[in-house]
Amino acid sequence: MLVQTTALSKRFKMGEVVVTALDAVDLGVAANAFCLILGPSGSGKSTLLHLLGGLDRATSGGIRVAEENIDTLDENGLARFRRTQVGFVFQSYNLISSMTALENVAFPMQFAAIPARQRKDRALELLTRVGMSDRAHHKPGELSGGQQQRVAVARALVNQPRLILADEPTGNLDTASGESIMELLGQLQREGATVVMVTHDTRLLKFATQQVHLLDGKIVPPPESAALNQE
Repeated sequence: MLVQTTALSKRFKMGEVVVTALDAVDLGVAANAFCLILGPSGSGKSTLLHLLGGLDRATSGGIRVAEENIDTLDENGLARFRRTQVGFVFQSYNLISSMTALENVAFPMQFAAIPARQRKDRALELLTRVGMSDRAHHKPGELSGGQQQRVAVARALVNQPRLILADEPTGNLDTASGESIMELLGQLQREGATVVMVTHDTRLLKFATQQVHLLDGKIVPPPESAALNQE
């Protein structure tokens, strides 16, 4: 398994109330899988994704990703893990508005001490791969939502991660743009990447090799409609 969690739990306080976002989740995702994590709002989907990516720490339980126990890493170790093993794609794109598409894609490589010329070449190569080379010198405000998400996917690939984590990447897109992004993620998975994606849209199950359904912080059997979508 590329990703393995054991009794993974996350709790936090809201005033005097303790909220359990994840409750003893055991999850395994094989290398080269396309895993969809589904569930209603508040089910723990994004919390799980953030824990897998080292963006947050669990209250209890273990997380092993790419043969590394990330729950035991210090902050420097987590930063290295995020930089070298994981590519993130967010619903809101998270592009830097003052930078061009090329600069946004190249930016993460600065932290890997890669020379400027090599950063530029690698960024342009990835923009070409996602069909955005002709928009390389446009800023996010000059791009459509679908175009911005393509730039975000290119940025996620820049350090050649083994694991791509996508949090509702089609949530702000029209149907055609969303389908295009899913096709792109599916292509990356077929080429060897492991994709774990959070969504509430069961129509996207056609892209998945694995589905995980969360409810109230626990993994539950898929609803009948989701099972039918996999047939």
